[in-house]
Amino acid sequence: MAAPLRIQSDWAQALRKDEGEAWLSCHPPGKPTLYGSLTCQGIGQDGIPEVTASEGFIVNEINKKSIHISCPKENASSMFLAPYTTFSRIHAKSITCLDISSGGGLGVSSSTDGTMKIWQASNGELRRVLEGHVFDVNCCRFFPSGLVVLSGGMDAQLKIWSAEDASCVVTFKGHKGGILDTAIVDRGRNVVSGSRDGTARLWDCGRSACLGVIADCGSSINGVAVGAADNSINLGSPEQTPSEREIGTESKMLLLAREDKKLQCLGLQSRQPVFLFVGSDAFNCCTFLSGFLLLAGTQDGNIYQLDVRSPRTPVQVIHRSGAPVLSLLSFRDGFVASQGDGSCFIVQQDLDYLIELTGADSDPVYKVATWEKQIYTCCRDGLVRRYQLSDL
Repeated sequence: MAAPLRIQSDWAQALRKDEGEAWLSCHPPGKPTLYGSLTCQGIGQDGIPEVTASEGFIVNEINKKSIHISCPKENASSMFLAPYTTFSRIHAKSITCLDISSGGGLGVSSSTDGTMKIWQASNGELRRVLEGHVFDVNCCRFFPSGLVVLSGGMDAQLKIWSAEDASCVVTFKGHKGGILDTAIVDRGRNVVSGSRDGTARLWDCGRSACLGVIADCGSSINGVAVGAADNSINLGSPEQTPSEREIGTESKMLLLAREDKKLQCLGLQSRQPVFLFVGSDAFNCCTFLSGFLLLAGTQDGNIYQLDVRSPRTPVQVIHRSGAPVLSLLSFRDGFVASQGDGSCFIVQQDLDYLIELTGADSDPVYKVATWEKQIYTCCRDGLVRRYQLSDL
């Protein structure tokens, strides 16, 4: 990874004024930070500012919502993208989780103000309030249908909601500690939950019953992910015949991001271990990129890319800052990552630069969700930001 470039969080507003300025910096690992600035020389007829950079930096391209900057001395280059819209009225406090429905029409989010809400993804207009959890809701996501929501809370309950009338259809009980993350298997007949009690459980939505404890690792499970395994991966065989209520668990891997610095992978149906990887710090989040590639992020800022076929040595370790990696999401032929220092960035294989999603001023960006060319983030500052990749 090239040296990370940083920019003033509200650069797009600052550079819309004549002689408006925004600061820039480049942080080469193990070397002194380079500081610079951007200055607006006037606004063109197309409404796009004419911007010059101070010594050591170059403005390669600028549009209304994006600016491409490079620092030739450190061979670093980044595209900075400002939010297309910002929704400030959904929650009153820090937003800890969000998701966008499969059709892109609705968003769901949970907040430290104790609420979980469904809103219009285009304008942030409130549609439903989902009430029923006691204490904070830690995680919420849409089922593939886009009509149903799955949530998990500090009350150790997992709930399924109708997005149409806000009714709670099912409540699962069985965990002894708060639920920190969930994953949906295939179309959603089964779901997986990970909890502070150290267990990952598989649930049957139709009968609202627990189909089994898939892992009991004695350490808080901060993140879970389910992915289809490549044919070359041996997932092992179940010790007993799986319940006929298990739908779509065969040939799936389950990934667990654990507080005790371990990343655990098992066969979802077989419950057999595939690998156990020890990282530099607590694992906060994980996701699959393909049938054999995965990503996991740690509390001390490392993003590990591993190949399930040879997991002992990471394919790469990306480290941009010491801030906790809070969310990871597969996106196109790359991924989106967000961190506790307000940074949120897209890595794509075909681009030799990063796309940085700006706007959060050193407030943690807790979660990222995507729909087509749009990316939504939620942040400690209580805002949902929507970015349009077509703005590039």
